[in-house]
Amino acid sequence: MTRWHQVWACLLAVVVAVLNLAPIELQRRIVNEVVETQNVPLLLQFGMFYLGIIVLHQAVKFALNTYQVWMTESTNLYTRQHLLGLYGNAVDEDGNENSGRVVSIIGTEVDKLGGFVGEGLSQSCANVALLLGVLGYMAVVEPSIALFAVGFMVPQIIVTPFMQKYLNKLVERHVGYMRTLGDEVSELDATPEGGDLPILKKIFSNRLRFNMLKFVLKAVLNLLNSLGPLSVLLYGGYMVMMGETQVGVIVAFISGFDRISGPVRELVGFYRVYAQASVQHTMIAKWMDKVRD
Repeated sequence: MTRWHQVWACLLAVVVAVLNLAPIELQRRIVNEVVETQNVPLLLQFGMFYLGIIVLHQAVKFALNTYQVWMTESTNLYTRQHLLGLYGNAVDEDGNENSGRVVSIIGTEVDKLGGFVGEGLSQSCANVALLLGVLGYMAVVEPSIALFAVGFMVPQIIVTPFMQKYLNKLVERHVGYMRTLGDEVSELDATPEGGDLPILKKIFSNRLRFNMLKFVLKAVLNLLNSLGPLSVLLYGGYMVMMGETQVGVIVAFISGFDRISGPVRELVGFYRVYAQASVQHTMIAKWMDKVRD
């Protein structure tokens, strides 16, 4: 349904990434070239150009965000209408009712899938474009520093899939528990004493395990992200002392790492959201097959 919209959103996302790259080179040139010449009019020209890039970047990013929201809500609307139609036909034919489960599926589960459809692909395009652009820029300007610093990104690629498979199991379990809770609540004749249902404790313990594992993964990734700029400061600082590079290069590289730390986190997040959305999509598909039968 959103095939061509995804193409346009991805193109818009690449434009956002390119505009986000431009200030890195501007920073290097301002520090290394403009400041040393003490040419105030040239400095003001660079400053105005820098400001124009920032304003244009934010305007295009706003357009992209608006487009993503429209795709998300359009997907949610279509999916809910389709699922309600399937469920309505099943009830008309055999009187089958699992209203609590239906509320869970058509409510929160559809929202998460719609969010992935609206933002997942285009946002990952922007992040990949920005990541490749910054790494390419670093490789051209100072390959040795770039290679030394990028080495700290490799462990993230290894750690994330390893821990995500455990998170996926907890997500699948949580979705099942929430559907069961919806069914049990819809079938209650009276409120249990103290509002206690056995399924509530299962949801509680499962969510605790999920969040603890997620926080561990986040802490590890944040630590690895912090080592990149540190390596630039230490190794790059040493090269400046030896006269092998300029201070402006180090400034540009630190700025570059600030820019790619976000995309790296979001690409890791994209993988996590994709894995979780895949689990939920599979479970919804199984429910649809069951309703049709």
